[in-house]
Amino acid sequence: LEECAIKLWNWGVTKNVGVTISTIQKAQTVRHVACSLLYCCEPENPTEGTIRKQILMASKTGRTWLDCKNPQMADKYLSLASLEILYSQLMSRGNGTADISSSKEDVEKDLLRILSYQAESAITQGNNKEAVAYIQRCKDMLLRLPKDTAYLSLMCYNFGIDAYNVRKYEDTAFWLQSYDIGKMNMKYGPGSEVLAKALRLLANVYLEWDCEKFAEKAVNAVSLANKLQQLNEMLESEVSLELCLSTVKLLISEKEVLAFEYLKSVCQHFETSPDLGTALVLHIELLLQRGKELLGKQKIEDVITGHCTGKQLTTQALTSLHVLLWDKASKYFEAGSYSEALQWYNYSLSLFKGGQMEPNLAKLQRNRASCFLKLKQLEKAKEAIKEAQRCDPDNIFTQFSVYKVAVQENEAEKSKNPVACEDRLLVSEDAASNLLSLAAQIALEQNGQQETAMKALEILCEHSKDQAQVLVALCLVRLVLSTIEKLSDEIDVSLDVLLPHLKKLQTISHPSHMTVDQRTEEANWFRKIWNLALQCESSPDKMRDFFVLSYQFSQLCPPDRTLLMGQRTCLLMAAAASLELGRKSSHPTQTQTLEHIQICSEVWKTLKASSFPMDPTDSLLLLYEFEARAKLNDPIVEAILESVLELESVEPKMLETMALAMEPPAYFPLLCKKALRVALFLHKKQPQADLAHCKCVHSLIKLSLPSGVSEVEAHVLEEVWNYYEEALSIIAAAPDDFPEMETLWLLTQAWNTGILLYSLAQYPEAEKWCGLAMSFVRHLGSLQESYETQMSGLYSKILDRLDKAKKNVNMKE
Repeated sequence: LEECAIKLWNWGVTKNVGVTISTIQKAQTVRHVACSLLYCCEPENPTEGTIRKQILMASKTGRTWLDCKNPQMADKYLSLASLEILYSQLMSRGNGTADISSSKEDVEKDLLRILSYQAESAITQGNNKEAVAYIQRCKDMLLRLPKDTAYLSLMCYNFGIDAYNVRKYEDTAFWLQSYDIGKMNMKYGPGSEVLAKALRLLANVYLEWDCEKFAEKAVNAVSLANKLQQLNEMLESEVSLELCLSTVKLLISEKEVLAFEYLKSVCQHFETSPDLGTALVLHIELLLQRGKELLGKQKIEDVITGHCTGKQLTTQALTSLHVLLWDKASKYFEAGSYSEALQWYNYSLSLFKGGQMEPNLAKLQRNRASCFLKLKQLEKAKEAIKEAQRCDPDNIFTQFSVYKVAVQENEAEKSKNPVACEDRLLVSEDAASNLLSLAAQIALEQNGQQETAMKALEILCEHSKDQAQVLVALCLVRLVLSTIEKLSDEIDVSLDVLLPHLKKLQTISHPSHMTVDQRTEEANWFRKIWNLALQCESSPDKMRDFFVLSYQFSQLCPPDRTLLMGQRTCLLMAAAASLELGRKSSHPTQTQTLEHIQICSEVWKTLKASSFPMDPTDSLLLLYEFEARAKLNDPIVEAILESVLELESVEPKMLETMALAMEPPAYFPLLCKKALRVALFLHKKQPQADLAHCKCVHSLIKLSLPSGVSEVEAHVLEEVWNYYEEALSIIAAAPDDFPEMETLWLLTQAWNTGILLYSLAQYPEAEKWCGLAMSFVRHLGSLQESYETQMSGLYSKILDRLDKAKKNVNMKE
């Protein structure tokens, strides 16, 4: 059945060529029957080919019925020509292939034709509202099908003529105003003569409809038509192209449609002129200014094609076009639309000759490379940069582009080379500073290349003469900080890089270089380097330097309570670090410590005007000063100790620390023991005294024990004996808590003292001290059994020797 339908259709086509049958016969006997037969044998799931045949036959049959003035029958077949099924089938076959895009375009063209036929049918049946809906759908498709602009515009004009013939003025006015469709694409729109004709007819309609009400509109329509005629006459009078383009510029703000229509006529009139490019570029510029980007692109592509095939633009027109294209591209780039920006740059590239060498081409290639990098198309970016190097290899911006590609490739060594040479390539110091700062930012943001970023900022700091510009080292600080966190084994190297630049930044203290607000803002940020100081526990010298720098930066800020608190903390920490450095090295740092303490005392005096209950600052200042002066063997330490003892609340721990500060080579034993005795007294006064773990008694005994024969004196032994009795009372009060090793130490020291006295023939004292040692044996815990056996035997021998020694002494007497 399908075969019969197709044969009948083809027979009708052949007969139509010879015009052997009438139109009515074609519609009724051939196309009607053939189309009906085809739809009778429609399969359940028709193929794409079958659907295309159905649409073709239904649409042509509908068109034939329209020609036969039978719109009802036309509607039946036009409704059968449904393109939605075919469109959905095409979409389901895949995405993005060239054949599908082509097929979709063909389907849209057919759809526009069918919709226009349905509009014509609706007009024939007097259904104007339905016709408007169909035409609106067609207008929506014109952006994708610009070549149908004239077809649709003329159809609307014909609808207006039909409405005017039956004196439907409102409908006529609507359809004649369809000259607006020509605005959508001036290239494919109707000519100015058709437009003028439509305008004059529209003026008649307004006058016949309601002369008083629409008089102004009628005048406007006639005026516009006359202007079109005048413009055409201007062209016929052989005026210059320059004058014509000036006229277009005057018209565009008031009569856009007229301006574009006239410009189209100008381009046609001066088609053979060598200056035609000026008009074409103006056309492109006006389209882009009014947001008609799609039309502008079509025009650009036409111009590029002409330029490359013999219709070359003049140098001036070519330059103007490049400016337009680059301006559009830069706006898209700034907006983050890198693909669009690249398309506009590519238009510009199409206008250059192959192998051409000039700086502008290098700049264009650098811009293209930037787009490729943003789009993560690294290989294409490298190709563009290679071309830029060919055209302008010594340009600093070319080197900077090479650097950006190297960073993207994560090639740290490659990226350092162009950075290192930037300072010698640039002639402008501002440009140097800006590019080096940007280089550091890119290195950090792209792939976290801290080394490369640090290199860029180091060069900037070394070469910049602008003290304010040197503040970009703030970025360097951040980079080094992050490097230190990740690479703890390289902390010394990173700090060595950082410290010189931080010290250089103190130049911002000069008021002539920065405003007060700028200086305060930057200095406040740099004060935070004390966080870095806290990471330098193993390097007291670096810790001290960072705290001192933080204090120095704080001096650039207006003083307030918070700032003074920060200054106090920095100076205290710097003093502590200096003391620690003095303990670990032979370098004298006590003088620096005293300087920090002195400044801190001044800051603290200001702060103490407010209420600071339980603040340890006074104690810490005295403690640090005490240790520093003790190391200097300064006799003032006694006065400082007295000042400490006069404080309202003295912590035992502080006194113990002061005692430690007086150990050799700073040897003040009397002061040391005085501090320890007060500390022991304070321990006893505490509600829950933990004397078992107190080190005061241990330290007192250690300081007081005779270390040789010359120190064995009765008052010395008596003093030590008293401390031992203190120790025994502490053990008796908490036998289970007292450390066993501490008991063993006390035992050993007492025994050794007894042996020393024995060697000096002080037998009663020797027996007394050995007996004291034996009294500690029962407190040894797990060691008691072994030591008791050993010590008992030794003690018995000692006693025997003592008895013999005493008898010998008596016999001699």
